[in-house]
Amino acid sequence: MAHPKHKISKQRRDKRRTHYKAAVPQLAVCSNCGATVLYHHVCPECGYYRGRQVIDKTEA
Repeated sequence: MAHPKHKISKQRRDKRRTHYKAAVPQLAVCSNCGATVLYHHVCPECGYYRGRQVIDKTEA
């Protein structure tokens, strides 16, 4: 296994890790009920996706 020849300083290590952050999820507003929904997902409140009813929420 390889071993480093020199110690990597905390500053250099942290500069490398500046891009290791969680992305904020993209949210949209449901066109049917106005609830907040993740993009490309069915609305959990009403069951609509892109103006069409995909899941019938009256059964549940």
